Parts: sequence; structure tokens; C-alpha cells
Amino acid sequence: MLLVEGYTHRGFAGDQEGRSGQPATRVPRKITDGGPIVDTTGDHLRTYRTPARTVALTFDDGPDPTWTPRVRAVLDRYDVPGTFFVTGQQVARHPGTVRELIRAGHEIGVHTFSHPDLATRSASDIDRELALTQLALAGAGGINSSLLRMPYSSTTSALDDPAWSVAQRLGDKGYVLAFMDQDTNDWRRPGVRAIVEAATPSPPGRGAVILLHDAGGDRSQTVEALKTLLPRLQAQGYRFTTLADILGTDSLTSPVGTADLWKGRIFVAAVTVSGTAVSVATALLLVVGSLVLARCVLLLVLARHHARRRLRHPTGRGRPVTRPVSVVIPAYNERLCIAKTLRSLAASDHPVEIIVVDDGSTDGTADIAESLALGHVTVIRRPNGGKPSALNTGILRASHDIIVMLDADTVFAPSTVRRLVQPFADPVVGAVAGNAKVGNCRRLLGRWQHIEYVMGFNLDRRMYDLLRCLPTIPGAVGAFRATALRDAGMMSGDTLAEDTDITMALHRAEWEIRYVEDALAWTEAPATLRELWRQRYRWSYGTMQAVWKHRHALLQRGHAGHFGRLGLPLLAVFQIFTPLLAPLIDILTLYGLLFGDPLGTMLAWTGVLAVQFVCAAYAFHLDGERLGPLWALPLQQIVYRQLMYLVLTQACLTAINGYRLPWQRLKRSGDVMLPPQPSTREP
Repeated sequence: MLLVEGYTHRGFAGDQEGRSGQPATRVPRKITDGGPIVDTTGDHLRTYRTPARTVALTFDDGPDPTWTPRVRAVLDRYDVPGTFFVTGQQVARHPGTVRELIRAGHEIGVHTFSHPDLATRSASDIDRELALTQLALAGAGGINSSLLRMPYSSTTSALDDPAWSVAQRLGDKGYVLAFMDQDTNDWRRPGVRAIVEAATPSPPGRGAVILLHDAGGDRSQTVEALKTLLPRLQAQGYRFTTLADILGTDSLTSPVGTADLWKGRIFVAAVTVSGTAVSVATALLLVVGSLVLARCVLLLVLARHHARRRLRHPTGRGRPVTRPVSVVIPAYNERLCIAKTLRSLAASDHPVEIIVVDDGSTDGTADIAESLALGHVTVIRRPNGGKPSALNTGILRASHDIIVMLDADTVFAPSTVRRLVQPFADPVVGAVAGNAKVGNCRRLLGRWQHIEYVMGFNLDRRMYDLLRCLPTIPGAVGAFRATALRDAGMMSGDTLAEDTDITMALHRAEWEIRYVEDALAWTEAPATLRELWRQRYRWSYGTMQAVWKHRHALLQRGHAGHFGRLGLPLLAVFQIFTPLLAPLIDILTLYGLLFGDPLGTMLAWTGVLAVQFVCAAYAFHLDGERLGPLWALPLQQIVYRQLMYLVLTQACLTAINGYRLPWQRLKRSGDVMLPPQPSTREP
């Protein structure tokens, strides 16, 4: 539809911008010295002049929905026929205006489809211009026309060799060509009086084909000039006629057959639909652009406020939490990762009990965990039952009232557990989210995900934390109060995003959720596009399931209602609705490059990228990350973001169809490394 819209709606220059300075050695003298109507069809080579005291009014570049009806109204008032040379673009856009001209008895001629200089176009381009115009005329008015005026043409004496070659080709295709005797230059808007004088035959009594315009700009002076010109010439004894009458034929148009009629109607309908679609897309672009800008501003302002609050209260309120905690790790075929994960936990500077729940692994994961002989590590072997069930098994075996959960492909810094549990000094806190980072970002795909984690996920969590409506505690690093988990119904397999599900359930159970940005964990991100697609597909679909499951929070009171009326709408708008519309930015950028103003389009797209870069740079600053990886941000916008759009679209279609998506485990590489711990910087 964009291609149809772009080709049929792109603008064209007026007749004033034609070529000049070409030789005219091959143009016959009888043509250059002849009348303004040229017939080269068949073996003919003749011209026709307008009889004395006869005027043919011709109008180029229409139809226009505003000015053509006003021109027609003046002509009809004085019972004067007009000849309208229409472009196929305008006909397809305004078919009703053409039908009104035909019903009123006015003559219709062809002015090509997109108004090119035919002398500079190939034979195939010319044929396409004519075919599309005839198709538009067939769909709009059920006619074909054999009368044509070439764009940028004037009098026959101005014909040059390239234009004459085209004129002969057009004659071979059966077209009679119209030129002019007098050009009013009304497109310049010289004033009503100047237009009237230019349209008055000179010398008096001479017949003339007069050129005016009913489109291409403000034609109010043309309309007013007609109101003066027509009664004046009628009073002087002039009669008005059509070009067909000058040629001595009844009409230069003919009705089309049924097949051509329906082809034309389908074409016009396609143009109409495409125009509507682009109008809607443009309106939605304004919406999504406003949402993207609003989100960036909101994230920057709230993230800055959040960082300042953390500086004032670096460990939260209350006495430091020093009691031991239980760490639960669900594991299924994690032989490549489990050793690193357990060693990182064993190095923790906070007392921990580690529970590994082997969920029916077939690769010896449990054996590896036991062979490490680390203290305070318990390995539970059970048949495969899914991640939520494995987590619940670990929770029930936990000895302590604070339970830290992490994925088996995640490594913790020594201080992570200690920092993660400090908010539990406040008895209203039921769970805490940590700061998950990409631990394998040496390749381009990893860098893209690294940018996304730092810029998107963690800036979002700062905002949600400040607004007290954090929707997701990441599975890679989160801590829970055992009492809160029981209040929320434990981990559930109802959705594919058990981390989002339990977080929303905790809100509905009236527990507060906190975010600690310096509780760092490094997780293994997908290393291939296929694996990334599978992961994000599950995340997107699971998030939608969780939102739908907990939709009744909108009607609850207290903290649950606060989350329902603030957190759920923010999640729906910024993580579902806005990403679904965001492709319009790229699609309409491409549209603008092809059919609009390329420079302006690129400046606008660069502006969007600059906003994204500012957000990313500030997020990296807050997280103490080097800015070096941001060189990949433009490529991320071009490639990676498109993949995320497609994933979300597929997830939405899956949700609409009601299909139950099965759990999809990612392949592990085990190359997550624990980097030097960055320091959290001041805002």
C-alpha cells in the first residue's frame, strides 16, 4: 500500500519547469507553423486551428477536489464547455471529481500519470504512464481518452526534436495531441486582471486554445478570472467549444469494456485504500512518536530522581540485613553453566544456603553440582516438571525466610546477595529485583542485548521502582520473602513468564517490590538470532498472559489497585502498544526516502536516534558501564529492533488465536564471565 500510495501521490512540478535549448531540426515546418491540435495518427500529419471567434478553454494538472469543482461551477453557470487534461495520479485520488466533469459534459484529456517530461523518459516509461492514466480514467469514469497534452509543452512552434519524437510515438498509439495558442501563466498567480488579458484572443476576433490550470496550487485567481472572462467574450460574440469539435468529431473519449472497467475500479480502490492506510499510519506515527518521546523523558527524569534517592539511602531503611538466606537454582541440562554459577555463589560475602533443584536433567548437571564439593550446597534430584515446579520444590526445602532465586546460567558478584536482601529490613517489602546484565557480549548480537538490558530493562526498573509498580522481578536475580511467596500462591505454571506472574501476584497480595541496581548478576544471553527469537517470543507471550491473568488488579483497592491502575497500563502502553506501533517509524522513514523529502526524512530519523542515544548514554552512566558498546546502537535500531517488532507481533497473533505456547529451553554455551564489578555512578 505504501508503494501504491508513494507512486500515485508523489508531487510533480508544474508546466513551468520544462526543458529548453534543444534543437528542432527534425520538426516539420507544417507542424511548427500549424495549429495547436496535432494529429499524427496512422499516416496523418496535420494540424487544426481554432475557427475565428471561437475559444477552447483547457485546464491542466487536475482534477483538484477544491478548485476543479469551482472552475466547473463557473463554466456551467455560463454554459461553457471545458477541456480538462487530467493526470492519472489525481484521477485515482479524486475519482468523484472526474465523474462530475463527465456528467456535466466536459471534455477529458490525458496529461500522463505522474506529470513527467516525456522527452526524457524511455519508451517503456511512457507506455506505463499512459496505461496507468487510462486505467485510472476507466475506474473513475468508465472511459478512455485519445486526447493528450504532453507535460511541459506549450505552442507547436516550441517543439524540439526530442519532443517531436515522442509526439510521433504518441500518434502511433492513437493519441491526438493538444498544444495551445495562449498561455495565461495563471500558475504564477499574476492577478485576476492579468489572467483575463492573457486569455483574451489577440488580435480581436481570432480563435484560440487557451491554457489555464485547475490544480497545482491556489487557483482562486483563475476562478475569479473566469467569472470576468466568460461573460466578456460572450458579449463580444465568441463561442466556446471543445477540441473534439475543432477536429470535427463528436468525442475523443469512448466507453470501456466490462473487463477494463473492473480493472480500473480495482486500481482506483487500491489507491483509495492505500491513501487511507497512509493517512492512518501517519496519525499513528504521531501517536507513537509522542509515546516514545514521553517514555524517554519519563525514564530520564525518574531515573535521575531514583539515583539521587539511592545516594541518600544507599542501603534502604532500617537495620542492615545480615541473617543467612536460601538460594534456589532450578536446573535442567545446565552442565555447561552450573559450575560457574555455584562457584560465584560460594564466593558470596553474605551467608547463604544453596539449593540446586535438578529438574530431570539428562546431561549430568546434578553430578557436576555435587562433584564441586562446595559447602552449604544441597542438590535435589526430581523428575522433570517445569521451572515453576522446580522453584517451588526449592522454596519448600529452604531453611531461611529470605529466598534468592537465579537461573543456572547466571553468575553473581560476591556482594550481590548482600546488596539484594537489604530492602527486606522494611517489613512491607515482599520481593526485590536485582540488576541483570549480559555476561556474553563479545559479539555484535551480545552487544545489542547488552544495550537493551542497560538502557531498556534497567531504566524501566528504576522508573517502576520509584512509582512502586515494578512488574517483573527477573528470573536471573531476585529475592523473595517466604511469607510473601505463600501469600501470592507460590510460583505458578499458568504463564510462560513465571517471574512476571509471581511479581504481579505479590503486588495483588499487598506486598511492596523494590529494585536494587547495584545487586549485579551476569546472565547468558542468546548467542544466535534463532535462540533470541525463541526467548523473546516466550517473554512477550508470557507477559501478555500475566497481564491478562492479573487484569482484575485494575478494580482492587490499596497497593494492589495502585499497581493495577498504574503498573498494568504503563506495561501495556510502553511494552506492548508502543512497540507494536514503533515499526511505523522505520516504515515511514523508508517511505519518505523513496517518495518524500530524503534530507528531511533522514534528519527526523537521526533525531529519533539521537534521543535513543541520550537515553542509552545516561543509562550506561548510571550503571557505571563504558560507553564504547554504544557504537552498535545505530545498527541495533536498523536490525535488532526489527526482530523485536516481529517477535512481539507473532506473540500478539498467538495470544489472539488462543494457542498455548510450550516452554522453549535455550541452548547454553557456558561462556558467561564475571567481569570486574562496576561502580554505580552519581546521576
